[in-house]
Amino acid sequence: MKFIKMLMELPIFIAVLIFAFVNNDFVTFSLWPFLVEVTVSQSIVIVVLVLFGFLLGKLDSFMAYSPMRKALRQQKKDNRRLNKEQQRLNETVSDLKDNIENLKEENKTIREKEPKISLGKRIKNFFRKKEA
Repeated sequence: MKFIKMLMELPIFIAVLIFAFVNNDFVTFSLWPFLVEVTVSQSIVIVVLVLFGFLLGKLDSFMAYSPMRKALRQQKKDNRRLNKEQQRLNETVSDLKDNIENLKEENKTIREKEPKISLGKRIKNFFRKKEA
């Protein structure tokens, strides 16, 4: 992109320089409130004014994009915060998965140790009167 931009700016820059140096007459400027008169080559005035316009345009674009730069800085800050939060949550999830596996193993060992009651005994226990 920068190469294309340079290809577009270079001919304009060369045309301005040619125009400036072809017009090599002297021009007198009077700076009104100070009663000062300055005689300068017209080519220098053209180059200085074009350079001033270029710098003014760069300053304008810098100021125009400042809200976007601020938003990008805020977004980067939020991304860092969210990445830390995601890492913390990933650690919590892995700890919970480990806990689930441990509980499954404990449950399995408890079921293996408890005595097995036949269906008949379960039914009898279900209908037995419970003492209060």
